[in-house]
Amino acid sequence: MSSTYGESLKLSIFGQSHGPAIGMTLDGIPAGLPVDLNKLQTFLNRRAPGQNDWSTPRREEDRPEFLSGILDGYTCGAPLAAVIYNKNTRSGDYANLKDCPRPGHADYTAQVKYGGFQDAAGGGHFSGRLTAPLCIAGGLCKQWLEEMGIKIGAHIWNIGALIYDDRFNALSPELDKVGSDFPMLNESAAKRMQEEIASARANGDSVGGEIECAITGLPAGLGEPMFGGVESRIAQIIYGIPAVKDLAFGEMHPKGSTNNDAFSVENGAVRTVTNRCSGILGGITNGMPVIFSVGIKPTPSISCPQQSVSLSKGEIQELVVKGRHDPCIVPRAVPVVEAAAAIAIYDLILSNTQTDRRK
Repeated sequence: MSSTYGESLKLSIFGQSHGPAIGMTLDGIPAGLPVDLNKLQTFLNRRAPGQNDWSTPRREEDRPEFLSGILDGYTCGAPLAAVIYNKNTRSGDYANLKDCPRPGHADYTAQVKYGGFQDAAGGGHFSGRLTAPLCIAGGLCKQWLEEMGIKIGAHIWNIGALIYDDRFNALSPELDKVGSDFPMLNESAAKRMQEEIASARANGDSVGGEIECAITGLPAGLGEPMFGGVESRIAQIIYGIPAVKDLAFGEMHPKGSTNNDAFSVENGAVRTVTNRCSGILGGITNGMPVIFSVGIKPTPSISCPQQSVSLSKGEIQELVVKGRHDPCIVPRAVPVVEAAAAIAIYDLILSNTQTDRRK
């Protein structure tokens, strides 16, 4: 099923952008894991809409209601199920999109695949709204990973064409230095990025960018060669995030002599002197930080006129998109990337644990 992810855990996402509710089920989670709902809500607030000048005006509290899986602050072994109720919708803004699809959006392809039976309001199941339940699952996985000493953090690396943040240190990413409101390392670059987003909004346009994510504290030995590699497992869920267009791990140099990471020993542990491979060799973690970047396209729903077609008439038609949309979805996508990475890594750890038990 396309809305299900995982091997040892099974995550399913359900709902539509303007439906009564959106939610998730997370199966395969061991009993007895602590759940801090206040910490989870703080994480979800980072993604929630309508909180600042660089996000959509649509306001949703994004407070999950857990239906099963948690008892007295701990997982109980049953599948975790949670819903978030949609309260601030304006479905009428999307009434014409089945006939006149938005350029850059899934309106046309959904029409072809589902023959008009799809929910077009707010993008339906294709909407970035569905990343809220993804963040429920990912926020929980982040908590459980932190109990193991594994931390995940991300920041905006680029907005627009020329404005860049500093990079993470590949050997020792300083995750605690990322700002909380506008997730950046360099405050002066953050101000210029916010101005770029404001300019796009004023012109009825949008901008995209890139996010850099780091995972620290990973043991060596996670992942498998070929199709079960760490890059593959992360890529599958990262590409499930709407608007993600590319993904890259580490850096690549033109010659083996400069691309290879020399091995060393620190405090009795094997380490690499550099980390161009992003902590992964042969699809398997080597104990160094895993660092990757994610490219996010500009929001396709923009208010300036665009050329589309009338599917019923078979002719070109001008489209002016209504509704409330982010001029840049990169800032709100930062916790989503963290959530997706946390789910992938926790699934890998569960798989590794099950393999160890069989030995």
